[in-house]
Amino acid sequence: MAGAAAADLAAVEARLRALLEPYAGRLEPTTIYGLPALRRPGARAHDWFAFVQPATRHVALFLLPVRTWPDLLEGCSTDLRARRTGAATFTFRALPDTLAAEVAALLARAFERYAGS
Repeated sequence: MAGAAAADLAAVEARLRALLEPYAGRLEPTTIYGLPALRRPGARAHDWFAFVQPATRHVALFLLPVRTWPDLLEGCSTDLRARRTGAATFTFRALPDTLAAEVAALLARAFERYAGS
């Protein structure tokens, strides 16, 4: 059972990282807490875009623009909003296609705002 759960979380992590991949060429790689992250070129320490953090029971997506511009969540489903566990954090135990599409749309809106600021 633990192996299945770990495999499921590894799949969630891979999917979240894949959703961030389109921004990798337009942002600068950095690390936050030793984890790979993305930020605008030349950004300072706490001016990052996003990163993924695996944990024992979930995978977290940290998306700083949501903290800066909470209106980015307007129109998001209650399912996605329920996964928001911090000012800029969303946690996932699973990432079905519909939710992944919604996360992708949120990332696109967040990137547009972040890149334009």
